[in-house]
Amino acid sequence: MNIDASDDEAIEKPSDETATHQDPDSKLAVTKKRKKPTECFLSQPEETPESTLKAKKRKKKKISDVLEKSPPKPGVPEDLQNLLSQHFGTKRSVIEIEELKLPDSCFLPANDLTHSFSSYLKEICPKWAKFRKNHEEKKSVVMLVICSSALRSLELIKSMTAFKGDCRVLKLFAKHIKIKEQMNMLEKGVFHIGVGTPGRIKALVEQDGLCLNSTKYIILDWNWRDQKLRRMMDIPEIKKETIDLLEMRIIKLCREGSVKLGLF
Repeated sequence: MNIDASDDEAIEKPSDETATHQDPDSKLAVTKKRKKPTECFLSQPEETPESTLKAKKRKKKKISDVLEKSPPKPGVPEDLQNLLSQHFGTKRSVIEIEELKLPDSCFLPANDLTHSFSSYLKEICPKWAKFRKNHEEKKSVVMLVICSSALRSLELIKSMTAFKGDCRVLKLFAKHIKIKEQMNMLEKGVFHIGVGTPGRIKALVEQDGLCLNSTKYIILDWNWRDQKLRRMMDIPEIKKETIDLLEMRIIKLCREGSVKLGLF
């Protein structure tokens, strides 16, 4: 029996077709095998000096963070002395710094954070009734209270009711009050206590609206903190204006012994 070559091809073709049909299935099987889950490990970038510096900047401590860990300490005269020496240290000569130093004798007892404002004033001003009675000069006050804001000034005026009695108190801040109005009031009337901000008080002294020669007590609202937990000396603008006011007139009066300085 003779077999034609074409028959051989015909016999061979089915085997090729089956092979071609089997190839996709075999490829899928291979790909399925390859798609086994594999673990990935991400390599973290190495820390550069720049990244560490940025991290340090982000982690800068806030006043609130510090106060949460440690209770606030009451201000003492040494705190004010250090503040003045740091401020003038790089700007003035040794002789000038010595002249701007406050004598220890000018300081009244500082508030230990247990006093109300009235109780503190009663303790440091035992002769207040005498000073109040003898005060008859215009354009001046017996006591000057310096604080950080108009709102805080109003709070202090309300809280000194038990101390001031029938004394006349003048608001010395800029909010809603023009400086000319304050100058007219000081010129026409007699006031015993002035409560206000260092910027407005400084402006009144510069324009001869307020004279400090009759002033006996100057109180800095040192320990009180605002909503951001800042004291008056933590606010750059208030700090600068207070130091300027001290340098302009108050330090000289303290050195002469005519003014006593208290930290509330």
